[in-house]
Amino acid sequence: RIVKQLDWLVRGWRRWVVGIFLGGLFSTSLPAHVGHHPSVHDTVAGIVRRLQREVEPDRLTRLSPFEALSTLTAEERRVLGTEHLSFHVNLPVRVSVVCDPDLIDQTFWLADQGFEATDLTVEGAGRAFEVWRKRFEAGRVGLGVNSLSGTGEHYFVALQPESPADSLRITDIYPGQHTLGTLERGERPYVDRPVTLDYVPDELEGQVLIRTLRAKRRDGRMTQFFRLTDHPASDRPDHIVLTWSEDPGTTQTIQWRTGVGVERGEVVYQRKSRFVHFFPGEPKRVEAERIVLETPGTANDPVVHRFTAVLRGLEPDTTYVYSVGDGTERGWSELGEFTTAPEGVKPFSFVYMGDAQNGLDRWGSLLHQAHRRRPDAAFYVMAGDLVDRGNDRDDWDRFFQNATGVYDRRQLVPALGNHEYQGDEPTLYLRQFTLPTNGPPEAGPERVYAFQYSNALFLILDSNQPLETQSAWIEERLAESDATWKFVVYHHPAYSSAPGRDNLALREVWTPIFERHRVDMALQGHDHAYLRTYPMRGGEPVEDPGEGTIYIVSVSGTKMYAQADREYTAFGMTNVSTYQVLDIQISGDRLVYRAYDIDGELRDEIVIEK
Repeated sequence: RIVKQLDWLVRGWRRWVVGIFLGGLFSTSLPAHVGHHPSVHDTVAGIVRRLQREVEPDRLTRLSPFEALSTLTAEERRVLGTEHLSFHVNLPVRVSVVCDPDLIDQTFWLADQGFEATDLTVEGAGRAFEVWRKRFEAGRVGLGVNSLSGTGEHYFVALQPESPADSLRITDIYPGQHTLGTLERGERPYVDRPVTLDYVPDELEGQVLIRTLRAKRRDGRMTQFFRLTDHPASDRPDHIVLTWSEDPGTTQTIQWRTGVGVERGEVVYQRKSRFVHFFPGEPKRVEAERIVLETPGTANDPVVHRFTAVLRGLEPDTTYVYSVGDGTERGWSELGEFTTAPEGVKPFSFVYMGDAQNGLDRWGSLLHQAHRRRPDAAFYVMAGDLVDRGNDRDDWDRFFQNATGVYDRRQLVPALGNHEYQGDEPTLYLRQFTLPTNGPPEAGPERVYAFQYSNALFLILDSNQPLETQSAWIEERLAESDATWKFVVYHHPAYSSAPGRDNLALREVWTPIFERHRVDMALQGHDHAYLRTYPMRGGEPVEDPGEGTIYIVSVSGTKMYAQADREYTAFGMTNVSTYQVLDIQISGDRLVYRAYDIDGELRDEIVIEK
């Protein structure tokens, strides 16, 4: 034990303990604490801004926790070490912080406060946690952040009165979302993660448990945080992307970015037929909304401006040319174009892709090849994991850069994958795309949405959220639709491709709804291989596509998984990046589905007739 503690002191570190949030002994619903607390968030933001001013960008990307700790002022060290989680106890207690051993070098505040290492371990969440303990008098107990790198598992806390016969009361918990329980086998140590404890030593068995929020494990992150973007913004508009946020037939949403020197944005546009025939008349202009997008981890370009404009009152089934800029003579982008959705039923094609995620340069080649070979495709559907690190802007910069020339000419229809949820919320996804808000309120705006194009209904779902938040909405939208073709798009497969994966809950909750309302295809990702199922109904293959739903898994990036041999697999392959073209033909109501690889070779094909 002495050697362990000396090793800690030599390295100058200790782990952070994140969140003891309590309200009353064994209560499950706790009031938010009222009172002033110095903000860990603001303190970390201030540290990050100072580091960006004082440290060269390339050195920032290599910053170690030890180096970051050495830059802290006494007040910053105090706030990070005592204000992450706090509560009051009515009598002397022994506080045990149950820590991820991989983070011991970063929880500096344990040493600062005089916590002592023990030989005890608690097992759960796939690892063995170490236990550090200290006696506190009655009054306030303040604990620190989980780590400086944002990695590993969050700690949790156990409390024992100094005299076991005394009645312990815990009050003024900050933040107030945490709940109390009993430290024992089978108990959940986190409020927001459904894992349980596998082993608790007798010495700790039965103590009061403070369940912490795993989502707060990154609150103190200031290393393994900075990255360099290969595509910093400038005064010229770039990364132009078309999406729909309103009616696809009469509106068009356009997004782009610039550097911080550009304060305003606008779109000029005109019908293409007038433009190419040199008809007189001024193009129309629409002012764009601007947001300041701050990503402190982008060391060489931490702040950019994002612009969004929604063009309304357009004519259906019409091609327009447009340019975006700041209104000055030299501030305009190259000419782009878009086509609105048809007013009635008309044949059309669209492209569907699974995870891009890794190898975005290679994915860009696949995307551009799809556009060259099928320029008639009206729009592009992506079933989640557009990038690998959903809240690191350099990944998004690479994605948008490689999409230039396609997504500024064809609308992107994205769904959320688990990688967009990096850091527990899809912040950059939501801030960079403007999407429909016609989904269920419980799921949050722009995460789940629907639109109709010609005679096809598309439901874009979020399989990262509890499925029940969307089930009633899915049922309602499908039931009220008279569309000939119905597609659902989401990330996690109902019928898995990868070995060891099985999304049983999704299959039990959503697929019966799909089957009741004759959904034709589910377009999915996540498993990084290619899989097409037989038409499925009630968990069993059926011969007639009209009696079941076909489930597709595809991958468009370079990260690949093995594939299991499943009874529902009609066709599968591995280690192949593909894009899929779906042709909706009106004559005879036919759907022609084809999957192509990066060389343009046809890899899979089916035809469905109604």
